Amino acid sequence: MIHAYSETYLDDAMQNLGEMLDYAVNSCYLDMDDFFEMFIVGGIASQFENGVPGIVSGKSGTELVWEVLSKAGVSIKMSDPREDRDCSPEYWCGWIIAFYQWYTALSFKEILQICTMREIRKMYYTLHEASELKFVNTMNEIARRKKLPTKLQTLRKSRQLSQKLLSEKSGVTLRMIQQYENRSKDINRAAAETLSALSRVLGCNVGDLLEYSFEEVTIDEVGD
Repeated sequence: MIHAYSETYLDDAMQNLGEMLDYAVNSCYLDMDDFFEMFIVGGIASQFENGVPGIVSGKSGTELVWEVLSKAGVSIKMSDPREDRDCSPEYWCGWIIAFYQWYTALSFKEILQICTMREIRKMYYTLHEASELKFVNTMNEIARRKKLPTKLQTLRKSRQLSQKLLSEKSGVTLRMIQQYENRSKDINRAAAETLSALSRVLGCNVGDLLEYSFEEVTIDEVGD
């Protein structure tokens, strides 16, 4: 499995995202979902997703909060971080979602389509002592039940293209596009020329069209 970035940075990423959410919620008294939206919109999340060393490892969680609020134009009084932050449900939320994002290579925005941060916090009491893999399987099961839109469908709609127009512009048959979008065909197995044609029209990279498999994973797969 291809992960979001080098495992070298994973421990720092998990600790820093945990500290970030704990500090934002318990020291700055911000709503966790509102703050996480600022984290995404301000572009810090995108850098985190790609494992930019200066973001996942070079800044503390507290410094990440300052960066996020600065990007959002929010000015509040900054308090000192709590000493026991690693025991809080909010710390666990950041810690575990950093692992899930690294493991799946989904964007944080895509992850929030599966569960909001508030919903993830509710999992703390049953999952915080379980393995990271248990959380991965729990999130994957929720995603399977929700039948989330494919990346192809999301990109197509964001470009305001109908399936028919995308077919005409790309040369990929309408039927094939429909099959990829309803998952009756696996786009990850599509021919290179098909992916190239779709990505050209949609203005994205081929990798942006590929889907993560929300299947149950085993402990042996964590280190793959």
